[in-house]
This record gives sequence, structure tokens and C-alpha cells, in this order.
Amino acid sequence: MKPEDLLQHLSPSPVQKCSLGCPILDRFLGGGIPCNSITELVAESGCGKTQISLQLLLSAQLPTSLGGLSSSSLYLYSESPFPLRRLHQLSSSFPTLHNPLGNILTHPLHSAHHLFDVLSQIDSLLLSHPPSFPPIKLIVIDSIAALFRFEFENNARDLKQRSGLFFKISSKLKEQARRFGLAVVVINQVVDVIDDSDVLRIGNSTCLYTSERKVCAALGLSWANCVNTRLFLSRNEERVADEDCFTTQTRRFIRVVFAPHLPDSYCEFVITREKVFGLER
Repeated sequence: MKPEDLLQHLSPSPVQKCSLGCPILDRFLGGGIPCNSITELVAESGCGKTQISLQLLLSAQLPTSLGGLSSSSLYLYSESPFPLRRLHQLSSSFPTLHNPLGNILTHPLHSAHHLFDVLSQIDSLLLSHPPSFPPIKLIVIDSIAALFRFEFENNARDLKQRSGLFFKISSKLKEQARRFGLAVVVINQVVDVIDDSDVLRIGNSTCLYTSERKVCAALGLSWANCVNTRLFLSRNEERVADEDCFTTQTRRFIRVVFAPHLPDSYCEFVITREKVFGLER
């Protein structure tokens, strides 16, 4: 074997990525959401994490030539009814898709243990599918923090059990992502930071800011070690002069907190009735 053959053998093969349905956001993320790993969206309520996830459910159905996965998706939700009306609005921006809502499977979640049970039961669904139904290549979990919020107390015994369940869930997700070439997106929430000394440095920043508040991702360091990529969404209200008065404008940003393939960077984005799209700097 020649040295160049050995280097070629050791070089990682390109990872397939799922478009976000916007070329600006895709460029910001180096092509989109990567398969074979877990990508986490962290944000407070109203920042757009569910909006982006819904758009991913549609863009995953696009052919690979357009940045999609030519696939169906599985959406696991824990907090509220599935936002079907909003998904239908977004689908108008994907006119080339045939029956886009029919290629999305949904399932409610009641607890963290229920999530693990569901993941353990879907291998057969990922292995085989009806001829008229594309293979599942995207799994979205909305949201992981809600599943753990009331199930565990803040004591040593429960925290140890919680960490153990973190690793069981993430190990199962990573195994399925690698085995079936899945893009896995997990939505997480934030908590306010009161004392900086209580926050460990994770990724590019110790603390993150949204709505003029200092926050960090929920579930702590144990969960942070379970995801491959963490993206932080934030929002800020700005006063803008409009003729003789002032109006309030909401600006939203997405930032790379850590990722094996992306630098520390950020991108502004906008949510409209039709679509979520990024803005050029």
C-alpha cells in the first residue's frame, strides 16, 4: 500500500447534510444539518427553534440534488400539540414537494423513559418502509428539557440517574444516526445564569445572551457531552426610528456554540409566514 493510499483510507468520507431550506443558512452551517450525529438547537421560547425544525421536516424531503435527503421524517414532541397549521403554512414555500405532510410521522412523548422506549422500538421502522413511503432520514425531538423537568429531583441519587439516562438516550440516537445515516435534531431550552462561578465553559462561550438576559443551555454539562453540535438561537428587541415615532423590531440570531466542523460564528435570520431565512451580513 502506498502512503497516499493509506491517507485516502484514513480520511473521513464526506458527511451528507440536510438543507435548512435557505442558501444563506446552509452556507453558515457548512451545507446544512449533518447526518450521522446529533445537532442541538438551544433557545428560549419565541426564538424560532421549532420553526427551523418544521422547515427541516420539509427540506429533508427535497432530492439530494437540491440539498435534501429524499426522505421522510419522524417528529417526537413533548410539550404541546404538533403545530400542524404552521407546518402547512411553511409547506407553501416547497411547491415541488408532492404530499409533503404525508411524509412526516409524529409521536407524542410523556417522559424521558418513554423517549428511550420509543427509540428502542423504531429500529424496524428505520430498517424497512413501504414502497410508497421514503426512508426516514431525519429525527426531531422537541424538546429534551421538557422530558426531564419534572421527572427528577435535585439530589445526588436522582442526578446520577438522570445522567445515566442522558447517556442511554444519546448513545441510542448516535447508534441509529450512524447505522441509518440519520440527521438527529434535538431542541433544548435555556436557564438564567445568576452566578458566573456556577457555569462551566462549554464551547466558544461561558454564557449566552438573549432578551438582554444571561443564559446557558438547560440540563448542564452531562447533557452537553451527549451532543455533537450545539447551535444557540437568540432574540433581541431594538427600538427603531420610524418617521416621528419609535417602533420595536425583533432581531434573531443563530450562533455556533460548538461543532466539530464549524468555527465560532453567527448569522441573523428572519421568520415570516412563508419561511425562515437568513440575512447576509
